[in-house]
Amino acid sequence: MKRRIKKILPGENSKMVVTAAAIGLAAGCANIVFRTVTDFVHEHIFVRGYELLAINQGGWHAFLLPLILVTGMLLLIPLSLLFPGEINGYGFPKFLRKVNLEGGYVKLRMIILKILSCSLTIGTGGSAGVEGPIAQVGGALGSQVGQITRVSGSRMKIYIAAGCAGGVAAMFNAPIAGVFFAAEIVLLGTYEMGSFAALVISSALATVVSRAYYGASPAFPIPPYHLVNPLVEVPLYILMGVMVGIIAVIYIRFFYAVRDKFAALPIHPQLKPVVGAVLVGTIAVFFPQIMGDGYDYIETVLDGNGVMTVMLLLIFMKIIATSITLGAGGAGGVFAPSLFIGAVIGGSFGGIVHNLLPDYTANPGAYAAVGIGAFLAAATHAPLTAIFLLFEMTGNYLIIIPIMLASIIGTVVASRLNPDSIDTVDFSREGIDVHEGRETAIMKSVKVGKVITEDVDFISERANINHLLQIFSMAKDSFYFPVIDDSGRMVGVVSLQDVKNILHDEELRLNARVGEICARKVVVLTPDDNLYTAMTLFDEKGIEEIPVVEAADNRWVIGMLKRRDVIATYNHELLKRGISEKRAEVRII
Repeated sequence: MKRRIKKILPGENSKMVVTAAAIGLAAGCANIVFRTVTDFVHEHIFVRGYELLAINQGGWHAFLLPLILVTGMLLLIPLSLLFPGEINGYGFPKFLRKVNLEGGYVKLRMIILKILSCSLTIGTGGSAGVEGPIAQVGGALGSQVGQITRVSGSRMKIYIAAGCAGGVAAMFNAPIAGVFFAAEIVLLGTYEMGSFAALVISSALATVVSRAYYGASPAFPIPPYHLVNPLVEVPLYILMGVMVGIIAVIYIRFFYAVRDKFAALPIHPQLKPVVGAVLVGTIAVFFPQIMGDGYDYIETVLDGNGVMTVMLLLIFMKIIATSITLGAGGAGGVFAPSLFIGAVIGGSFGGIVHNLLPDYTANPGAYAAVGIGAFLAAATHAPLTAIFLLFEMTGNYLIIIPIMLASIIGTVVASRLNPDSIDTVDFSREGIDVHEGRETAIMKSVKVGKVITEDVDFISERANINHLLQIFSMAKDSFYFPVIDDSGRMVGVVSLQDVKNILHDEELRLNARVGEICARKVVVLTPDDNLYTAMTLFDEKGIEEIPVVEAADNRWVIGMLKRRDVIATYNHELLKRGISEKRAEVRII
């Protein structure tokens, strides 16, 4: 009877497929809600504010434009006060941390908060995009499904990635790009073929929902282009790929430098987004193209109607505006700004080469299309996402060749100059290399301070050996003790091995002092070190315990770190994240 029931019930793979389909449908609907709310904010605050302030009349009225952006940031304040740490800034790296290092448990309220905060920022003219946020919204839907069904950590990641794929696919009307976005960017390239089906199904159904509501046109249609003279244009596209890679590195470094400057700014945190809005609004007085996602101007450039000098300036104006918007605390993503920057890089480059070689090169719009894919690939280190996104929007096999070349070369140049993409800088700052593998990344994400044993027995360097032996006899599970001076700071470590050689000499036991036999050159850790560093020291030194001090130059012992506690914590993190323990032990131990 049980066997018959099992045959009737769907298997695990069938459940995953059905669940992925539901997540995709939900992500497609969430995309409609997101875009509707953003359009509502834009219409009722930006457009009406623009008319009310008579900005279109020019003159001194134009300088009232920053007031509209400031309004959006003022409306953001109640949300950031109610939910501190969940509203302001570029939140996608935090999302990646939750997915890849913290078990994938995303709160339900993130769906609403992301929609509201990003709509207020982008809808009122802030320089940011909705693609990263819609991926987070879709991922949050996938996480909620995983929490309700109580799946393992690995299955949770698949559901979250499926939601992200659905959100991006629905936003761009590009199902294949949605799949690769989830695989390359959300899963950091660690996906397995078993999860691919869920990504494909979710992405496809989310696109069906989007096309049913908005129609089958892509985010911005690209006119048909072709290679005029491959022998001339292919080297030019390669050269453009190199330029794109260099500018992408400048963008990433400038973006985080601006964020750091705003973080150190000695004013109230709620005022920082307002300051940023004033600065971006001032830039927008002279370069209104930088406001919002910039899709309208991207279409202009793709049509070949961009002014070359303006496009050259907009490269840097958009980098500055996006860095200030998100660095100051506005909410949004960097995907759309990357598309904009890529378009104006390609458009300006194409304008220059077309003027020099009009009979051998295509319209500047063709270079703008390639620039979109190349810059997106270089900034995110996700070339497949960029290539398939452009292919789905063009449907042109001829233009796909230069897109592939420029995207790969741009990614290679950017990764050589700066190993981190725009999404992984925070990981590297914490000593986590997400490219080393999930298990190593987990070890680097846990700090020593969370694992130490604070109940430590100390021994004075003035104590005699008999006193030390008494401490050893009372110790339950430790034969490794910090030796301290009169001020209480550690001067060395003594172990049972250190006293073995003098156990037979009664005179030495009575007269020798601990400070004479202890090891003075001792490795130490601080609470801010990570478990990967600790495990490396355990293996290199062949020891079982390491003292943990307040700081490298202040050897005040606050605890001891034991190898077995590191392994226990590691295994606990593996179980929490649903990673195969057997596979992970081979990598770490």
